[in-house]
Formats: sequence, C-alpha cells, structure tokens
Amino acid sequence: MTASERPVTLITGATGGIGMALARELSGTHDLILQGRDPERLAALCAEVEGATPLPLDLTRPETFGAALADLGRVTNIIHNAGVVELGAVSEQEHAVWTHTLAVNVVAPAELTRLLLPHVRAERGTVVFINSGAGLRANPGWASYAASKFALKALADALRDEEAPHGVRVTTVYPGRTATPMQRKVRTQEGAEYDPGEFIDPATVAATVRFVLEAPRDATLPDVSVRPGPR
Repeated sequence: MTASERPVTLITGATGGIGMALARELSGTHDLILQGRDPERLAALCAEVEGATPLPLDLTRPETFGAALADLGRVTNIIHNAGVVELGAVSEQEHAVWTHTLAVNVVAPAELTRLLLPHVRAERGTVVFINSGAGLRANPGWASYAASKFALKALADALRDEEAPHGVRVTTVYPGRTATPMQRKVRTQEGAEYDPGEFIDPATVAATVRFVLEAPRDATLPDVSVRPGPR
C-alpha cells in the first residue's frame, strides 16, 4: 500500500495515554492527524510515529475548529479520544465543571464530526467514539463525567443511523479502567493508590480500535466493550 492509498485517521487527545497508544498502533499503515493542545508534545509524538501531522487545537473553543481544519485534505476516519474528568458529588460541583466537561467530551466531538463528515463520507470511513463504562452506568461522584459519556453515546447512536446511507460506520468503544495519566488522576481523587498493573494496557484499547477500523465492509461494530481480563 502506497502512502497515497493509506487511510487518513484523525485522533483527538493524541498525547494522552490511549491517544499515544493509538498513534503508535496505526503508525505505518495509516497517515495520522494528531490533535492536542501542547504543540511541543505534539511535535515530539509526530517525530516518533511515521506519517503524522500535528493539529494543535483547543477543544474548548469550537469556534476555532473551522479555520484549523480548512486546509486538511483527505480524512478517512475520526477517533474521538480526548476527554476530561473531574470527580465530585452533584451537591459539590459548580456549573464551571459541568460546562468544561460537556464542552470537551460532547460538544467538541459533535462539532468536529459535523465539519469533517464530508471528508469521511467521501472515503466511506469510520467514526470511533472512545467512551467509558461511565457511559453505561453512573456511579456516585461521577455525575458530570457520566452525563457527558451518556451524551456521547447518544451522539454516536444518532450519527450511526444518519450516516449509514452515506457508507459511514460509527462505533462506540467502552474501555474499562485503563492505565493512563487520567486514571492516575482519578485514583488520586478517589484517595486510592495507582497501580497500572491493575488496569487495561492502553495498547490493548488501541488494538481493539484498529480491529474496528479494519473490519470487513460487510459488518459494522456498533458497540464494543473492553474489560480487564483475568489476572
């Protein structure tokens, strides 16, 4: 496969734990557009993986997306991986936490998808939403994050049926707790120790997403759960 024949895959949150694993997993077989907020970290990742282009973008500012994406060429797949979490009881979290969480976890994916759909339709590509077990069940202290992930599931479900006539596949992946910097933060907020060996390796999630992207065209995988295996 020549470079011009490779799928072009955009990954948000590329400098995070799962994002970096995705970039490494797809390097060499996909041309990559890697989104992040920190230009230096993006540049370092793009220097590491083959065929990568940086996309510095602040996901809290959807009004800037159009200009940032204007010069993109082909886009075959979108992997919405970026996310934020802040634990707290409903009685304690102020509106700023809810607004920020929903902006990054829901509004940004919706707007990026809207702007990029003409490209993805042209390629008959795939949109992947990295969700969470919190997108299926809301536990105490997780209201704002779970609400954003429930909303992300709704976005994916509606998009799946809307885009099927255009040949676009839509998959939601629900990883269990994964060994990432975000998980380290969560464990700190929970007052617990962080032992990466207790959680799913980000590379496992990345391999699952690759399987979704490369599944034969006669199948679609609407929802895929990834849970820790037996130890």
